[in-house]
Amino acid sequence: MKKIIPLLLFLCTSLGFAQITTVPTIPEANGLVTLKFNKTGTPLASYTGTIYAHIGLTVDGVQWQNVVGSWGNNSTQPALVLESGTNYKLDLTPNLYTYFGVPTTSTITQICVVLRAAGGSPQTADTFINVGAFQLTLTAPVQNSTTILSSGSNITVSATNTGGNASYTLKSNGVTINTNPSTSTYSYIHSAITSNQNYVLDAVVGTSTISKKFSVIVNPGTISQALPAGMVDGINYNLTDETKATLVLNAPFKDFVYVAGSFNNWQPDGNYAMKKDPTSGKFWLEVTNLIPGTSYSYQYWVGDQTSLPANSPALVKTADPFSTLVLSPFDDPEIQTLGVYPNLPQYPEGQEREVTVLQTGPNAHHAYTWSDATTNFVKPSKKDLVIYEVLVRDFDANRTYQNLIDRIDYFKNLKINAIQLMPVMEFEGNESWGYNTAFHMALDKRYGSEAKLKEFIDLCHQNGIAVILDIALNHVYGRSPLERMWMLDSNGDGWANDNPRVSAENPYCNQAARHSYNVGTDLNHFNEPNNLTNTYVQRTIEHWMNDFKIDGFRWDLTKGFTQNCPFTGSGANQDNCTNNYQADRVAKLKWYADMQWAIDPEFYVIFEHLGNGGSYNEEVEWANYRKTGEADGISKGIMQWRKMTDPYANFLKGNSANLSGVADATERFIGYAESHDEERVMYKALTEAGQTQNNLPKALKRLSALGALHLLVPGPKMIYHFGALGYDDSIFTCNNGTVNPPGTGTGNPAGDCKLDSKPQPQWTENWLGDVARKKVYDDWAKMINFRINENVFENGQHAWNFATTGKPRLDIWTSTTSTPDLSYVFVLTNATNSASNTTAGFPYTGTWYDLMDGTPIVVTNTNMTVNIEVDGFRIYGNKQALLDKDEFNVTKATLYPNPSSNAFQINVMTKEVAIYSVTGQLVKEFKGGFESNHSYSIDNLNQGIYLVKVTDENDNHTSIKWVKK
Repeated sequence: MKKIIPLLLFLCTSLGFAQITTVPTIPEANGLVTLKFNKTGTPLASYTGTIYAHIGLTVDGVQWQNVVGSWGNNSTQPALVLESGTNYKLDLTPNLYTYFGVPTTSTITQICVVLRAAGGSPQTADTFINVGAFQLTLTAPVQNSTTILSSGSNITVSATNTGGNASYTLKSNGVTINTNPSTSTYSYIHSAITSNQNYVLDAVVGTSTISKKFSVIVNPGTISQALPAGMVDGINYNLTDETKATLVLNAPFKDFVYVAGSFNNWQPDGNYAMKKDPTSGKFWLEVTNLIPGTSYSYQYWVGDQTSLPANSPALVKTADPFSTLVLSPFDDPEIQTLGVYPNLPQYPEGQEREVTVLQTGPNAHHAYTWSDATTNFVKPSKKDLVIYEVLVRDFDANRTYQNLIDRIDYFKNLKINAIQLMPVMEFEGNESWGYNTAFHMALDKRYGSEAKLKEFIDLCHQNGIAVILDIALNHVYGRSPLERMWMLDSNGDGWANDNPRVSAENPYCNQAARHSYNVGTDLNHFNEPNNLTNTYVQRTIEHWMNDFKIDGFRWDLTKGFTQNCPFTGSGANQDNCTNNYQADRVAKLKWYADMQWAIDPEFYVIFEHLGNGGSYNEEVEWANYRKTGEADGISKGIMQWRKMTDPYANFLKGNSANLSGVADATERFIGYAESHDEERVMYKALTEAGQTQNNLPKALKRLSALGALHLLVPGPKMIYHFGALGYDDSIFTCNNGTVNPPGTGTGNPAGDCKLDSKPQPQWTENWLGDVARKKVYDDWAKMINFRINENVFENGQHAWNFATTGKPRLDIWTSTTSTPDLSYVFVLTNATNSASNTTAGFPYTGTWYDLMDGTPIVVTNTNMTVNIEVDGFRIYGNKQALLDKDEFNVTKATLYPNPSSNAFQINVMTKEVAIYSVTGQLVKEFKGGFESNHSYSIDNLNQGIYLVKVTDENDNHTSIKWVKK
């Protein structure tokens, strides 16, 4: 089972020979069985925590059936009981049929088990314990194998059994072809085979029957026929005939491919041997007689006999690399039980590995009708972005898109204008951060259906929120067809070897990683002349942009997009190379950026590069790429992540902190105090040396000031999961509630719990009802509202002053002299244990305003002192902010069309509609009350970007960014 556990971002598997026995020594399926384990000499020898069993059966000849619970879920998988010292046990009672839920009409021949630590690793090897005195051994061919034969060839079937003579029956494609009523050594030659065969060999002793399955595939040879024009890899739906679809697979170096599916009862004959285009070498097949609306599933059975690399399987069964929905025998049972994906098609019984879903017609799983809010959505400007990073798994209890939909007010009221979802593409297992991607165009089903994610994206757009997807296109994991079709499998278990995982023929993957940060199997983006990886990336980009209407990609681990840094005997050398400037990486990622901008010129392209040395120079080059001189008038430029966790944590603690790195002159660096990869700043503030250690109230008070020093700095910003509510559990919190950071050992390898699901006290403890936490949330919301809607925070200059520890100052301005609009703002802080009479340093005299509460201050002396309480802060501006705090009570108004040229409409009744320029000047207003969908004339306004402030009949407010064209 070691190959199909749900890998996360990093999961090191430690294997050894487990000392597992049973009582009785030969267990019987209809009796009590006790599993005994002595951990001495196993990978778990030094582990002191709870040991869990990943356990199932071989039922009717198929291993790993009726598995109890799911890997890594300690609440559903059985725990062993410590008997004494190093000895453990697990009772399987009252019998194997009942314990595992197997019908008594089935035959149980093995117990299949892996024993693991609470965090998943270390673990034992797969162990198979025979059940019953009657055992059947298939000596030729191998059980569950597929043998490739030329048409007209023969195959020999042989088997032996224990427990006395057995009665044998051999069936092929459901028809009995041979019997032997009494023997313990069976042999038969099936001759002159001209079509594919699925065999079942049954052996009966008394009332017990054991079945062994195997199959034969006939090599159909090359069926040369030109690929119809306009076909792309994957499924090509026929737009004029919904009973047809054409499948296309690019599989270099392979001899033949069959399409097996529910439309041919998973028994493909010669009619389902794919044709081969003589020009491109692609395999293709038109599938006919489909019923619109019916969900079909299929696989490619990929055969290779010519110059087959050593340890490469001659036949690989795999889903389509370009699948948009896959079914999994490993993941789907839990998804069906949870009910998070309504009407999910059943995985086809008797098959193995992932299969692809094909569905034609207007009600197909991929169909969705978008609202005008999405089709007319105007993205927030790059410099205005306040991004909220979300891991669906840890956002709310059910871990679904529906949770996000139900909590949309949490995002709206916080005023953020973008949500970035950590990877939602089909990953291995059901509990993951998502970076162990197997199918980049398919949605992982654990979080819900395709329609439900689209509904969430649509809802975000209706509320002015852009949606960005995190995507990992530098690697794949073991279930991916990009690996499987060219994998090395020396032990014949159907999964790739550990190192190398693929043959040198693989057109997508490197045999060894070409950079120092690799996880999974490294993709080669430079394999010319055909460069299938580029095609795969392009199709992935087009799919999410066109079909899901997303607004941006955050490209994970962009340092992996180079071929220049192979391992040459020194990890340090490879690391130095990876962190140097690499021209191939720069050019390739610009090319991918252009690919996205060709579809949508305003698309957000974000790189997780975290450059240093030469690789920082790459970041600057990308940030400035196509920022000026565009014919379409749109400033592009690639955005970069900018980590500032430690400086912001030091500010909270009252320590010296230089926060200047949160922004960059290129205006394309997304500064953040927290992300999924970094320790929570509140946890650091509460556990590390400083004034806030073990003092939650003090840390929460300072968190509002942190928001001012973070959110108001010009340039895009990001916040992470409930940072605005002071989330204070460590990122290294384990499933059992303990904390296991790097450099420690509490039963799990140090830092092993980083990827564990996290507790959700924000909901269970009602943090929005907690006065101290809610104040932080409200303060941050007001600041975000300022920075999104006031020009000074988008186009202003800024300066820092860190001269006094605990009292950073931030100034933002578009003018240093008095103007009619908000053009100068400065932040004063007091992260100390004493009240502070601070010299304010107003830039000029006149009336200023505390932007947090609107209080005016008449300044006659620019160096007047301002009293700031312990852990307090002030934000002063030369004018009151355009959108004041009353707008926390918002209406659900939508303006359409957007952009528009002569008039626009608003979907609610209004009392007042005011239009402001981006500099805050009122340029037009409508008063007196208007019905919903009233047409507002805007003929006399110049082309450009405006802010429309809507007041509805109940005096609720909202502001909408609008483009006059």
